Amino acid sequence: MSAASSSSFSLLSWLTPTSILLVVTTLVSLAALYLSPRLLEECAFRPYRVWRGQNRDSIYLAGFVHANLLHLAVNMWCLWLFGRELAHRIGGTLFILLYALALVASHLPTLFKEHENPQYASVGASGAISAVVFAYIVYYPQSELYLLFLPVPLPAWLFGVLYLIYSVYASRDKNSRINHDAHFWGAVTGLVFVLFTDPAAWARLL
Repeated sequence: MSAASSSSFSLLSWLTPTSILLVVTTLVSLAALYLSPRLLEECAFRPYRVWRGQNRDSIYLAGFVHANLLHLAVNMWCLWLFGRELAHRIGGTLFILLYALALVASHLPTLFKEHENPQYASVGASGAISAVVFAYIVYYPQSELYLLFLPVPLPAWLFGVLYLIYSVYASRDKNSRINHDAHFWGAVTGLVFVLFTDPAAWARLL
């Protein structure tokens, strides 16, 4: 194999659904944060505007912009950490379908909950990332996950249960700027997606 063909093969090995989503989301988010604040404003998900025929595309475009670097870094780290293995397990087509569905589905409850609140806005891929994480948990329930504030490994299934409980509790805080509803419903989307696309995985889990 020549050096040129070896280099091309190496590049193609990095062109995975996970890496493409990571690069595109990072570039768009950085552009919105540092080059075009208007882009951040136009992509932000605002149910009040969507119900009135404005910025309807924001229901999925919001997943490609982030509030700050930390927000972006955490989401992209989780996408890289869980997405690579999941995409390899279920295939690139199903992985992209899961991600796209979760971008929309995780926002739908908020669309109804905040439809009369003109001040509400949210950005970030957290709903889609939650779907990826929870689909991963179905396939790898015994893998060990670490929490930043608790340096003790937790089985993935236990982490998932605790995460859902926390999301329900945190969503009651009306002053929070984090869309915990999107986290919860993104997680549910991931679980339901695997149930329909690979029921045998759920049978093994149970």
